[in-house]
Amino acid sequence: MTRNSKNNNTNDMNDKKVSKGLWFLSNIIPMLLFPIITFYLFESYTHNAFTTMKIPIQFLNIFFFEMVMLLIFFIFGSLKISLLCETVFFMIIGLANYYVIKFRAAPIMPWDIYSIKTAASVANNYKYTIEKETIFTLIGFIILIVLESRVKFKLKKKLCIRCLGAFVCLCILYGFTHMLHQDETVARFHMYDKLFTPTVMSKRDGTAVAFLMELKYVSVDKPEGYSTDAAKDILASYSDKSNTDITNRPNIIVIMNEAFSDPAVLGDFETNQDYMPYVHSLMRGEYENAVTGYLNVSVLGGNTANTEFEFLTGNTMAFLPQGSVAYQQYVKKETPSLASHLKELGYDTIAMHPYNSTGWNRNTVYPMLGFDKSYFIKDWTNPEIIRKYVSDKACYDKIIELYEEKSEDTPFFVFNVTMQNHSSYSEEFDNFKPDITVDGTDSKILPNYLSLMKISDEAIKYLTDYFSKVSEDTIIVFFGDHQPTDSVVEPVWRLNGKTGDSLSSDDEALRYKVPFFIWANYDINGASNVEISSNYLGTEVLKTAGLPLTSYDGFLENQQKDFPVLTAIHAVDNENNRFEIKNVYDRLNQYSILQYYYLFGKR
Repeated sequence: MTRNSKNNNTNDMNDKKVSKGLWFLSNIIPMLLFPIITFYLFESYTHNAFTTMKIPIQFLNIFFFEMVMLLIFFIFGSLKISLLCETVFFMIIGLANYYVIKFRAAPIMPWDIYSIKTAASVANNYKYTIEKETIFTLIGFIILIVLESRVKFKLKKKLCIRCLGAFVCLCILYGFTHMLHQDETVARFHMYDKLFTPTVMSKRDGTAVAFLMELKYVSVDKPEGYSTDAAKDILASYSDKSNTDITNRPNIIVIMNEAFSDPAVLGDFETNQDYMPYVHSLMRGEYENAVTGYLNVSVLGGNTANTEFEFLTGNTMAFLPQGSVAYQQYVKKETPSLASHLKELGYDTIAMHPYNSTGWNRNTVYPMLGFDKSYFIKDWTNPEIIRKYVSDKACYDKIIELYEEKSEDTPFFVFNVTMQNHSSYSEEFDNFKPDITVDGTDSKILPNYLSLMKISDEAIKYLTDYFSKVSEDTIIVFFGDHQPTDSVVEPVWRLNGKTGDSLSSDDEALRYKVPFFIWANYDINGASNVEISSNYLGTEVLKTAGLPLTSYDGFLENQQKDFPVLTAIHAVDNENNRFEIKNVYDRLNQYSILQYYYLFGKR
């Protein structure tokens, strides 16, 4: 062999090494590196993963992103397509999650799939501002997409081999998810598993891993000791409660007021005038025929339907997955409720909501709960509008109209979910001029919100003033469905030296309190400073009205003596001790059995 041929062979080998090196750099490194970058960019929409997540948990998330990339790679046989699909998907989902957290103070959760229609119906009511950090994240995604578009590697294997690879990836992802559902995994990796603070969970465990962990709670397991006979045996001991004679059937009007709350429960602040003078006067005990206090609810900033579910059915979200929506997931057949019970007692039962009928599946759920009639936005003709929504007063005018048209011989039960105060609170409108100012803050959102509370306060006084003059006995129940999102109340925290990220568990519990009252135009046993949760309030209404209780109501009345407050967030016992729900499940077993029976059992 000549010297030239040896040199040529050497050069060929060097060229091949260079070629292999370039191939490795342009394909294998992107395959390993780009899913990792996608993960950190995805998290950066809402937090810095390096500071909020332990390193082992970061590796769990990275493993998931790598497996998703491989799954797509085997399906399409193209590394470029797999990288681009994964990156674009998480860029879009991450941005959506950013706005979901901003608007409702909780991330996207598995059961939100049931709420897509409702979310779409109100999506154009929000103001979509974007922060500087989010812009940097989007720029990072765009740069990554440009780099991924240069990758050229394709898998030149038979379709059956690719299908096998995709199947293996799916099996691994299934096993990975199953592993995350095990208590041993949570303990080994020191993961955060408190579902009642899902935003904290997503920050500490990673948004994707937290989502996978939450899949465990999509289905509802039977309580320990559950059987149809067990449920019937429990109810049998309270059956005598249903035999009470009826001496009076007052009209019952229930107002669940959208986002109505008093931020003063969170801390002190000064305003130029009282933003709810009438409700405050009721709560101070200035009216004899009223029961007033604070209602503890299970939701914050959204998922309105869960508060009405608890109120109407007596069931509690404490036994259902945090963040789930009972109307969309669990109410699939005729379900006993306050409405169905009053219907049996001879009441006309009416549901009202001045917005889309399909929101939270109300158009299908209300008949299953026993409502004879439902009124939605199409049933209002030229109503008063405040900002974009039908006003509270327009709702109350509709109630007065129905009252004046009804038969004197038939009492009516009206359940009205208002819309006036729905978020967001940052926009300006010609038909809404805020008149509340807050000392010590330049926030525009808090004064806007408090000004809406003042309008609601005036409207509910208008309603009670009207019914104080009618001849028929009437009860009006009023409560908020939840407090607004963090962006509204952050100025209150700052004025009291706190931030939303550093709240104590006691401070967190305050975020689930809203004012409530039961008012009557005739003599009732009044009370103030009452602490109750929404699952008991329906029973309280029946007792106040002097109406017979169902066996379930009898049970709830007894349960309330042990745990006056019971929500998805916590339980408070009769000695004012507060517990995480999971720590008192054994003491609530009968309750969980009855709830499962009514929601899922065959009756």
